[in-house]
Amino acid sequence: MAETKVAPYGSWKSPITSDLIVKGSIGVGQVALDGERIYWSEMRPSEGGRSVIVRRTPDGRIEDVTPQPFNARTRVHEYGGGDYMVADGMVYFSNFADQRLYKQTLNSQPEPITPAIEMRYADMIVDSKRGRVISVREVHTGAGEAVNTLVSIGIKDGADARLLVSGNDFYASPRLSPNGKQLAWLTWNHPNMPWDGTELWVGEFDEYGALTNTNLVAGGVEESIFQPEWSPDGTLFFVSDRTGWWNLYRRKRDGSIEALHEMQAEFGMPQWVFGMSMYAFESEERIICAYIERGSSRLASLDTRTNKFETLETPYTDITSVHAYPGHVVFRGGSPTEPAAIVQMDLSTGKIEKLRRSIELEIDPAYLSIPQAVEFPTEDRKTAHAFFYPPHNRDYAAPDVELPPLLVKSHGGPTSAATTTLSLSIQYWTSRGIGVLDVNYGGSTGYGREYRNRLRDRWGIVDVDDCANGARYLTERGLADANRLMITGGSAGGYTTLCALTFRDRFRAGASHFGVSDCEALAKETHKFESRYLDRLIGPYPERADLYRERSPVHYVDRLSCPVIFFQGLEDKIVLPNQAEMMVEALRKKGLPVAYVAFEGEQHGFRRAENIKRALDGEIYFYSRIFGFELADEVEPVTIENL
Repeated sequence: MAETKVAPYGSWKSPITSDLIVKGSIGVGQVALDGERIYWSEMRPSEGGRSVIVRRTPDGRIEDVTPQPFNARTRVHEYGGGDYMVADGMVYFSNFADQRLYKQTLNSQPEPITPAIEMRYADMIVDSKRGRVISVREVHTGAGEAVNTLVSIGIKDGADARLLVSGNDFYASPRLSPNGKQLAWLTWNHPNMPWDGTELWVGEFDEYGALTNTNLVAGGVEESIFQPEWSPDGTLFFVSDRTGWWNLYRRKRDGSIEALHEMQAEFGMPQWVFGMSMYAFESEERIICAYIERGSSRLASLDTRTNKFETLETPYTDITSVHAYPGHVVFRGGSPTEPAAIVQMDLSTGKIEKLRRSIELEIDPAYLSIPQAVEFPTEDRKTAHAFFYPPHNRDYAAPDVELPPLLVKSHGGPTSAATTTLSLSIQYWTSRGIGVLDVNYGGSTGYGREYRNRLRDRWGIVDVDDCANGARYLTERGLADANRLMITGGSAGGYTTLCALTFRDRFRAGASHFGVSDCEALAKETHKFESRYLDRLIGPYPERADLYRERSPVHYVDRLSCPVIFFQGLEDKIVLPNQAEMMVEALRKKGLPVAYVAFEGEQHGFRRAENIKRALDGEIYFYSRIFGFELADEVEPVTIENL
């Protein structure tokens, strides 16, 4: 073994380069089953961020379904999800460029079945009995708010399009009963988000295929329902947080609701995208489900006759997109030493087969930092959560007297969560000698509804306090240098970052990736799905415009006294580019070091390999210039004004 070298933190040479990350990485997403054929989606940075549907046959062959230039990605709610579905060998998907719905067999070219007008489709199911697809539809007319409904569309040629359910602001999760006679769905209205409160409805189809006898099953403005599913025998199951935790329930034949296994764990997730799945029926009597405890996932088996609950041993700590067929479960799984992968597990033997890894490259574990779950005190005598990644590289050690810089990560959402799945983007930092604290601030998912609700009316306060207190917790224990604290985040995490840099004095530099700087502008300009989100996070607008102004960093640049770098997609429809540009101009005038990196063709989040690389290298270059440490590798510099 080579002798360990002594070098300052931040200056360690790492094999985990930005080129390696973008060259060897894909995003693995939505899983679907068609008998024993397994499908999943792949987001490929090397193909300009194109989303491709991939199929694995029972004999193990893996092949692309989506031909060039098609991109299976919907823009419903802007965040998408539920981009495709499969039934009887036919694939149905939304194409990103024109948002039309297409059908396709493996060896044929996709055929459009919806007209070339401004309509978007997501979360499809096939009603084979009536020869149609049932889907969420979002209509953009150019005037006023988009209109969301549930519709049916003829499979053959898109004829006989029919409105099934309308009148509310949002719809999701249409699910057809096994006999084809009933439809279940979720719906909610402004100002709720789906994790605040949703309703589960069921209706019956008449002889003409229209819905009648619609009834509310569960839910309300303060009860979030997640993932309705019909069992093979026609019983309706769903997840509800009525106890403060997302747990599994079923509707009995007399209409009453029964809990299957109550526990302080989350069997659901915030529905930022369509098509999410945390449980599936392996058989009529058995559910395979994922659940989250204290930020980490586990897999379990639940007997629907006896409600016997049994944890299944897997090496994964982050489990989503759960689907099953007899004797097997397929899911997206990841762990601190394993990147996200599409995984198949034999339930009789426990044998696990990785069908596709998001990172095919093998990384020597000696270069990996293993996250440590930490709990730390925060405001109002509460406790907050995070994952701490100490600097680690087998080839290097730092001088004895030096403490490491710390990069605090603030996740997006803000109702989202940091997970422990191996992230090369985090290891990029730790293997160079920079610690990372990935914070699950109050408002994050995975810790129950009370924890999630901490952010109500207090966005820009609770999240900021938790990030600052997490950094303080580590510095007080001698695990980080208090004079080299950085904070970074994207979208809502970018807002938390800018608030922390503006309204607190804990951090010395930061990076905003498509982050919010003007809450009032966001309330006025953002898309329908989030257009009333801030009512819950800050207050009703415009009635409380004063609060929006108070919590907007752009109005308080005079309080900002440290350097910031901004990364922004110029086609972002969620956080418009002017949010970043206003801050850049204000910092420029104030004389503070500032950098602005804008990407043509990128939206909310970067999907192209060259831009992902540029953002990683640009951020570490910025910090190296601010804090004066030498990078071991040459990276493309960014222009830093006022330095």
